[in-house]
Amino acid sequence: MEKPLSGAAGAAPGVEKPAPGAGRSAPGAEKTAPGAEKTAPGSARAAPGVKKSAPTSALRHVRWHLALALAVLAAVAYVARRHWPVLESGAGRLADADHGWLLLGAALTPATWLCAALAQQGAVTRPLPRARLVAAQFAASAANHLLPAGLGAGAVTLRFLLRCGVPAGRSATAVAVKGTAAVLARGALIAVLALGCPGVLRLPQVSATALAVAGGSALALAALLRGPLRPRCRRAAAAVLGDIRAVHARPGRAAALWGGSLAFAVLHALVLVAVGHAVGLPLAPARVALLYLAASSAAALLPTPGGLGSLDAVLAFALTAAGSPGATAASAVLGYRLLTAWLPLLPGLLVLGLLVRRRAV
Repeated sequence: MEKPLSGAAGAAPGVEKPAPGAGRSAPGAEKTAPGAEKTAPGSARAAPGVKKSAPTSALRHVRWHLALALAVLAAVAYVARRHWPVLESGAGRLADADHGWLLLGAALTPATWLCAALAQQGAVTRPLPRARLVAAQFAASAANHLLPAGLGAGAVTLRFLLRCGVPAGRSATAVAVKGTAAVLARGALIAVLALGCPGVLRLPQVSATALAVAGGSALALAALLRGPLRPRCRRAAAAVLGDIRAVHARPGRAAALWGGSLAFAVLHALVLVAVGHAVGLPLAPARVALLYLAASSAAALLPTPGGLGSLDAVLAFALTAAGSPGATAASAVLGYRLLTAWLPLLPGLLVLGLLVRRRAV
């Protein structure tokens, strides 16, 4: 029998025999590509800092502020409920107020945003776009009524400075410099008006328990500042002092910082004076301004959004204690808050949304 031809019964090279790589899957065909079956880095596992849900110190700080703000608002709501007839009478008196004085107070309110913009420009050595700066301060005043203890205004101003190309460290210290100048300017005005109106500001009687609690809190704070917080506080203080020296090296910037801070506090006091004239508040303008500055400084210690509730209660109490009828004091406070907080709130939020959309903040 004849032998089969070579290659007839046997497969011809490359025909019956699988070609190299034909029976086996090509590299990456059957075998999944590197990272196909295995989850890609960062898909099943969260990226560093995303999966971890532990709140940062900033978030914890905001939560504590919000909790305290809610507690203060609840206390103010309770007091308002107990004194509702006085508030209702004050609202009625405001409706019958002198419209000329109310229009003057309304005209002074926008100037406060210009002064805030002037002070913020003074806290930064480089020039800022003027129109956007004023718009950002207007939006910051509205955002300040959404978050407690000035966090809203600080966040909007910080983002604005970053968008303007100011480095992050410089932006944070610029906000701190402006805040420090505002506190010092307010304190200087209180000292000057207190000399001109003796006997208006009286130290309250404090119990021994309250003094002990305040002393213990001061000691605990001093221990923290001398302990784990000391390096951070020293770095922050050094940065703020360095920016203060840089600002005061330019007389124009220093004049804008201090002039804007002083004018901002004075204009707010004048708004209250104008509203007081409109409702017939029986107090001298200098006394009303002094009471406003002292009450707003005290209310700033309570972290409510935009001083909501805390400023209203403290200011009404201060005006009443100075000799004003309760209904008249409530009417003056309601009018002041209406002009400086409630009427500009919606336009300010609209401006804030527009600035965010245009990536200006």
